Amino acid sequence: MTTETSSLPTPVRERVVWYDIVRLVAMYILVCCHSADPFNYVPEGAAMVSDIKFWGALWGSMMRPCVPLFVMLTGALLLPQQGPVGPFYKKRISRVFWPFLIWSVIYCLFPLVIKLFGGGASAVRDFIPYADEDFLAQSLPLSLKHIAQIPLNFSSMDVHMWYIYMLIGMYLYIPIFSAWVEKASRNAKRWFLIAWGVTLILPYYNYYIDPYLWGSCAWNQFGALYYFAGFNGYLLLGHYLKDEEWSLRKTLLLGIPMFIAGYLFTFFGFRHMTLQPDCTEPMAELFWTFNSFNVVLMVIPIFMICKKIKVNNEKAKSVLANLTKCGFGIYMIHYLLIGPGILLTRAIDLPLGIQIPIGALCALAVSWLLVSLAHKVLPAKAARVLLG
Repeated sequence: MTTETSSLPTPVRERVVWYDIVRLVAMYILVCCHSADPFNYVPEGAAMVSDIKFWGALWGSMMRPCVPLFVMLTGALLLPQQGPVGPFYKKRISRVFWPFLIWSVIYCLFPLVIKLFGGGASAVRDFIPYADEDFLAQSLPLSLKHIAQIPLNFSSMDVHMWYIYMLIGMYLYIPIFSAWVEKASRNAKRWFLIAWGVTLILPYYNYYIDPYLWGSCAWNQFGALYYFAGFNGYLLLGHYLKDEEWSLRKTLLLGIPMFIAGYLFTFFGFRHMTLQPDCTEPMAELFWTFNSFNVVLMVIPIFMICKKIKVNNEKAKSVLANLTKCGFGIYMIHYLLIGPGILLTRAIDLPLGIQIPIGALCALAVSWLLVSLAHKVLPAKAARVLLG
């Protein structure tokens, strides 16, 4: 390479502001989704338990598009993947791996921190509603046991980390999927999405009709459409819809009924299951499954409406860009703040029906502030290792 060529400036990709809008919406409804946990995990016999669970179901059902929005944004940004595979893996996986590892350890040790400050098991539950008996015991050996299991799976202290395991797997898959995406016509992509759409009905077929279909059985879980199923459909959907232009009229006329239909199915299905006296965890999660047609009906309108939002103010664009920088760190720490956010709304006696969105707003704001300050105070490399 000649000196003249090497001195040319590297082209800078123009910032697409609506991507930042999608990220902001996804981040807020994610924190809302987790802020519903203290409502949905309230023990029987607690005061106003039926009202609390009603609002947990109402808001929690509305927030199911959170994870699909993040995956669709990943597909819009990274498909088709350009350049060598090695640098892609190094950049993407290393950015999420170290913060994930550090914060997984922090979450496992957090009950011991509470114990140092004189807090007991109830204080642990105030922060983490799903904390199991191992963590409620506030025992160092039990915490170390879960730290040792981090390579295998997340714990009840950091249930939101399930997404990072999936995200790393998605990054491993993207270069392989990209080879097809780059060459496929839009018609071929539509056929893939149609096949994926069929798989979105399978959770209900498997529960209500038969656990096996199209070749799946006790010795084979990989049925006919297995390779079209899962979050790769959201990856392709985000890639596909980023170039799909709907008028505002079409967006609203199609989007509003789609969202309402998806939401009502999700809410009433979830309520039906959770009101059963023998409701199990798989039963409770059935209508909240991310890879289900009802969630897709909710997520597509949100994605398309975000595309229509115009931001011309430079200060607002700067704030949105900062969210992109801080987003992964916010994801890492926000789960420690949802419990205090809900406790704050109850301490100031806010109406029960708005505690989840207001508590989520507080948790998001504090998380964002802390991560933004950390990026300013810490050396860039240290902040990247800690917060992505």
